[in-house]
Amino acid sequence: MQGCVRRSRAVLAAVLIAAAALPALAAPQRVVSMNLCIDQLAMMLAAPGQLVSVSGLARDPRLSPMAEQAAALTPNTGRAEEIYLLRPDLVIAGTYTPQATLAMLRRLGLRVEILPPAEDFDAIRAQITRMGALLERQVAARDLLARFDADLAAARVPSGRGRAALYYANGFTSGGDTLAGSILKAAGYDNIAADYGISATTHLPMEVLVMARPDRLITGATWPGQSQGEAILDHPALAGIAPTSRQVTDRNWICGTPFVTRAIRSLR
Repeated sequence: MQGCVRRSRAVLAAVLIAAAALPALAAPQRVVSMNLCIDQLAMMLAAPGQLVSVSGLARDPRLSPMAEQAAALTPNTGRAEEIYLLRPDLVIAGTYTPQATLAMLRRLGLRVEILPPAEDFDAIRAQITRMGALLERQVAARDLLARFDADLAAARVPSGRGRAALYYANGFTSGGDTLAGSILKAAGYDNIAADYGISATTHLPMEVLVMARPDRLITGATWPGQSQGEAILDHPALAGIAPTSRQVTDRNWICGTPFVTRAIRSLR
């Protein structure tokens, strides 16, 4: 029995020595991002020349606070064929990227990693760390994380500023378990969605919104000519709700990135 134990220990020691002798995995040299929110984290953390392509949406200043930086990179529309021709050694996609596209890229031998959307500040921290690991940019990720925590601490406002409502196209609102809800709370407001048991993003009848009488109303940004669902945001009934405290969400609200601190400050 003792002989078996000694042999097992010797084998384990040999395995550990061999593992230590292996070279560290090289950082990816040609990275492609296929998602607007991932685009931003990748641009923040990638080494010069490491990120070769981001989604075309990243170039739109209405959606992306990093549109200028994205303009220097090759845009992609998320099609497997164009991604493959970019010769990436790492593709980073979002949870809602079409599964057929991801399956084709994997069949073509490409490494594909998936990052879910960040719906709160802890998730943003986790995304920064994960992106740093994927790019082998851990030091840059720690620096970005420290800046984010400092900015968030400076942007936060104590609760007690009143009641606020989020209201979007088609009469949707967001509760506390969403990124917008987290922004609202950090700005010191109580979300009226909690009064009606709403924690996620769901429909809120306008009659309920009007009767709730929030102190502040934050509506979704509109894209004229794009959707009839946005017409509700021009309804006369909304004009009487917090008329001096109405605000529209912008590009800093869309993604779970360090730019959310700007959204918090905008409510101050």
